[in-house]
Amino acid sequence: MADLNSLLATETAAADGTLPANALPEPQSQGKLVLRKFLHHKLAMVSTAVLVLIILLSIILPLFWAHNYEDSSFPSFAKPSGEFPLGTTQVGKDMVSQILRGTQFSLLIALTVSILSTLVGVVFGALAGYLRRFTDSAISRVTDLFLIIPQIAAAAILAKVFGSGSWYIVALVLAAFGWMQIARITRAEAMSLSQREFVDAARASGAGTFRIIFKHLVPNMVGSITVNATLAVAQAVLAEAALSFIGLGVQLPDTSLGRVILENYAQLQGRPALFFGPFIVLVLISLTINFIGDGLRDAFDPRQRRMKA
Repeated sequence: MADLNSLLATETAAADGTLPANALPEPQSQGKLVLRKFLHHKLAMVSTAVLVLIILLSIILPLFWAHNYEDSSFPSFAKPSGEFPLGTTQVGKDMVSQILRGTQFSLLIALTVSILSTLVGVVFGALAGYLRRFTDSAISRVTDLFLIIPQIAAAAILAKVFGSGSWYIVALVLAAFGWMQIARITRAEAMSLSQREFVDAARASGAGTFRIIFKHLVPNMVGSITVNATLAVAQAVLAEAALSFIGLGVQLPDTSLGRVILENYAQLQGRPALFFGPFIVLVLISLTINFIGDGLRDAFDPRQRRMKA
């Protein structure tokens, strides 16, 4: 009876326009909705867990691992055992410590490339999409020029010219050819958003070009920027591996997954653990980041009403 009376009172209040605030569901912010949709994307959540595990192992495990990645005093081509779970390399280095160190540098390079290429792409794309005319034409032609240049070939030439070896040189070279896709996507969104009422209101209030772009346009593009920055990490991991595989990436005494694969490529048939160990880690990193990017794309897409598995 009490529940019936409460229901009748709510209906009466609704009819009178005096419905209490706590009777209505609390509206959720866009950030909460995006997070909720991402958390319901099972493949993205599994990928996130795997990627976090790989990152934590590459950072924490070397602190407790018995062997240093630079130590080459072990027997050459030792078989997998309790002391050397994946064996040792031709020069007597523990393979596990090599993979851990290689993972650290590969992720560091990939994150640096993603951040730099995203910053350049967003700035160029937003300027082209908002200013249009000559600025749009000039930036678009430069973007098209960079797009038709083979990335790996150009990166290899630049790495040779400027001196390969240091991880930051490799990152800068890869970032120089990683911003074009983000710039094109940002340009298209900036052109669409620049026609909206809030941009007209900002202009009417006396806001300058850079204030409108970075305070009004870019925050409204955070979804696509986040997705493309995430996918750029996966692309950078593979690009760094390709560059290191041809000998123009990270050089000794540092290492990366691509360099570890290069050093043990000849052992593919006789000692497959030396090759497939770093190769599997590289594939896992690339796959998990791509799946996370797919989850973020679905979460930010307002047309995706269903929770994807």
